[in-house]
Amino acid sequence: MLQVAIAEANLGLAEGGVPIGAAIFRADGTLISSGHNRRVQDGDPSAHGETDAFRRAGRQRSYRDLIMVTTLAPCWYCTGLVRQFGFRTVVVGESETFRGGVDSLQELGVNVIDLDSAECKTLLRGFIAAHPEIWNEDIGVD
Repeated sequence: MLQVAIAEANLGLAEGGVPIGAAIFRADGTLISSGHNRRVQDGDPSAHGETDAFRRAGRQRSYRDLIMVTTLAPCWYCTGLVRQFGFRTVVVGESETFRGGVDSLQELGVNVIDLDSAECKTLLRGFIAAHPEIWNEDIGVD
């Protein structure tokens, strides 16, 4: 599942954007949608990876049994999306570079699975080193 989100992150990087990808799966592993951060490409500060995947998923009867997979711990904005729509499982590629709302989600009873992926860390940290001004627009502010 994480490989789908990583592929999206790499696509975003190739487009000149922040390399954060996300995907939504059914519990049986069926891919529903995927997306990536488009803040730079679209000039839209709300176009995060999780929101892009969420929008591409279309209307769902329920989100409770769906799995949100993201290369980086969700920021507070995306944490709100997970909470609002009732996702009960979030798979995080890594939360070391940015912790975001992981603790808040766990306190709400969301099952957060942190894979501590070296690939995700390398991808994002390389971008941050090369483009700190883009990272610090909103994501880097903690």
